[in-house]
Amino acid sequence: MKRLTIIITILLLAFSSSAQKISSADLKKLRAKEDTLKEYAEYIVTDSLTEDRMIADSAFTKVLVRALQVKNSFYYPFDSVLGVAKIYAPDTSFRIITWNLVFDDYYSRQRGAIQMRTADGSLKLFPLRDVSEFTSKPEDSVRNRNNWIGAMYYNMVKTQHKGKNYYTLFGFDYNSAQSSMKWIEVLTFNERNEPVFGGPFFSYEQDSIPKPPKYRFSTEFKKGARVLVNYIEELDMILVDHLISETDQPELAWTFVPDGDQEGYKWENGKWLHIDKVFTFKLQDGQAPIGDPLLDPKGNRNEQKLQEKSDKNKTKEKSQINYDN
Repeated sequence: MKRLTIIITILLLAFSSSAQKISSADLKKLRAKEDTLKEYAEYIVTDSLTEDRMIADSAFTKVLVRALQVKNSFYYPFDSVLGVAKIYAPDTSFRIITWNLVFDDYYSRQRGAIQMRTADGSLKLFPLRDVSEFTSKPEDSVRNRNNWIGAMYYNMVKTQHKGKNYYTLFGFDYNSAQSSMKWIEVLTFNERNEPVFGGPFFSYEQDSIPKPPKYRFSTEFKKGARVLVNYIEELDMILVDHLISETDQPELAWTFVPDGDQEGYKWENGKWLHIDKVFTFKLQDGQAPIGDPLLDPKGNRNEQKLQEKSDKNKTKEKSQINYDN
């Protein structure tokens, strides 16, 4: 909680001064553009026709760029623009704006941009180009803004190593009609202060069977399933739900649901070190309570619990998707 309090305090200080930084005339412009963006954002999500969603996305992008060109727009939160993720770096040095465009049940792409904070309030923007459809192995490469693996980001954690800042992003991907995905991506900035995505930051060197490092983490699961992929401040680590096929078909990722156990990643020496079973790992702040696993200690499936979780997932409304867990 202490870290969260510090982050909130920094944000409050930054934004309390923003009212003075944004002139009344510019504030009026931003509010007018926010009203327009709010309408286009709604059309992107709710319009029934693909071509109309594409038109709304194009119009939204143009209006957003014009809005961000307003002096000191960095400090304007665009709170009423729903369906668009807007998260600030913990040190308020930049923010990332991301959204999703669905073409059909099996094809969607993320849009996004990184807006840097500037001393004079001018716009410094890095548009992000999602190339997921052209990538067969997204977990083994360093990328830039022109070949980004798209996601709607719902959280960001800042870590440091040898004086360098690392920003770990947590993102949601609609993926397809049958499955969704979540991503963990480490963002850094190069010597030209340009964004760099990925690197050998996810280490499996201490696993019982060591594996090569991953440049980013992803997990795919059944559409509508509630899957935890996030940084847990109380534990000072990332927790990821362990998944199991509810139909005993491990080759079909769209059948995957949580089994009640968690894996983890802890920041050590400039990388996220994988912990296979978090709650058998001795945590500095004491043991955390274990969930309700679907497997017994010998790895046998509890069919009753598995069916209960499957039935629970089926009753969820399709439109109820959680980005923040």
